[in-house]
Amino acid sequence: MPGAPLEAYVAVAGILFGIGALGVMVRRSPLAMLMSVEVMWGAASLAFIAFARRYLDMSGHVLAFLVMTVAAAEVAIGLALVVLIFRPREKVDADEIRELSG
Repeated sequence: MPGAPLEAYVAVAGILFGIGALGVMVRRSPLAMLMSVEVMWGAASLAFIAFARRYLDMSGHVLAFLVMTVAAAEVAIGLALVVLIFRPREKVDADEIRELSG
């Protein structure tokens, strides 16, 4: 495989996933949490494509495309929820949101 070795791609994917997980756990803004989840989706896609390229199998590319599709749907729904929650307020804290609890 020309270019960087598989371990480099997996390391970058692991670092990106860790940054995303840390962002979800630390940040209180729903928009920042949504962006952190997107970073985690991107890390998973990078790992799928790296393994697919390494083993010359197209299933990793298909999974990455599926991840991108699910991420786009998640962004659309998440942004709609954030806008609906943010509209009547000046500041949104994920710990203070009680409207969506059942």
